[in-house]
Amino acid sequence: MTLIAATIISERRTISQCSNAGLAMRQPVPGKTSWPWLPPWTGGFLVSAGYAVLLFAFRIAAHIFGVDRAVGGHFTSAFACFGLLLAPYWLLGFGTADRVRGILFRRWLRVIAPAVLVGPYLLFALPRGVFHIQYAVVFACLPVAMAAVFDLAPPPDRLAWQDVVVLLAVGLPVEFGWLRGAWPQPGLGSMPKLLLMDAVLYAFLVVRRLPGVGYDFRPRWRDLTAGLREWAGFAPIGIGLGLALRFIRPHGYVPSFWTVAAAWFTTFFFVAIPEELFFRGLLQNLLERSVARYGEARSRLLALGIAAPLFGLSHFNKPGPFNWRYVVLATFAGVFYGRAWRDRRRLFCSGITHATVDAVWSLWFR
Repeated sequence: MTLIAATIISERRTISQCSNAGLAMRQPVPGKTSWPWLPPWTGGFLVSAGYAVLLFAFRIAAHIFGVDRAVGGHFTSAFACFGLLLAPYWLLGFGTADRVRGILFRRWLRVIAPAVLVGPYLLFALPRGVFHIQYAVVFACLPVAMAAVFDLAPPPDRLAWQDVVVLLAVGLPVEFGWLRGAWPQPGLGSMPKLLLMDAVLYAFLVVRRLPGVGYDFRPRWRDLTAGLREWAGFAPIGIGLGLALRFIRPHGYVPSFWTVAAAWFTTFFFVAIPEELFFRGLLQNLLERSVARYGEARSRLLALGIAAPLFGLSHFNKPGPFNWRYVVLATFAGVFYGRAWRDRRRLFCSGITHATVDAVWSLWFR
């Protein structure tokens, strides 16, 4: 635990420097969907074009990893389902939450709107004859219940019981794989997580309107430099400790460039961003606000010191019954992911750190 303490102390120094420079709390402009140097109409065009490119890239990745062959003759409906789930995931990353809320200006409409998330499951399950009513009920009702909790009982600007209920309602099914049966085919295990990600984004960004999450897909040069800096800081610890604990072992596999690119790309969107949203953008963010009375620097350290071990514990059953080695390494990783997010409060930055750690591990040390 000495390494964790040293890392957190280093975080304190970084925070103090950022606070003195007035940089740490820079936030994206709410509701701004276009880049400042472009005419307003081009923002929507670029977002739509980016979505089309993203779908094409995922189609190539599905071919590289053999998902199209594993799914069989219904790949078209499976990919259409994926495209529908990807749309809110992508679009809400461009400051559109306030616009969505403006369209859904009536409370009852705002609460029932996320029930449409059951649509992609129906599109996938009905043509294949694998429809199960229990999954349809969960996918229709759970997002509505999450929205209702926030809209009918608005929480304060800190961690509240409503947040705990919603986070557990999403985290437990993902952690224990309770919804995997909805998409039982190989290669589709991320579909339930993607659907729940949409529900969480809608609940926290559109309904609760939680500030400081940092869910923004407009890249910045700082995201890359700070994200890779934190990865470089964790790499010696992760590799050294992983070898000492016999959790990892290096091998001489030399993947192609496209395999590396596809692995990093899919990890970023399917693993890194969802986990960073949950543990950094929501949990660490809310914890900071809850302990703000201790001062800015201490509140950040406390939030990081709580969120990182919880992130580590979320890996206890991968594989089970209790993989303590994974918990230890993931806790250390969580410190660096939290530092990356804190640099500018941006999930894109910590997502780069997270995706790079996981890609290097899966390609060369697993």
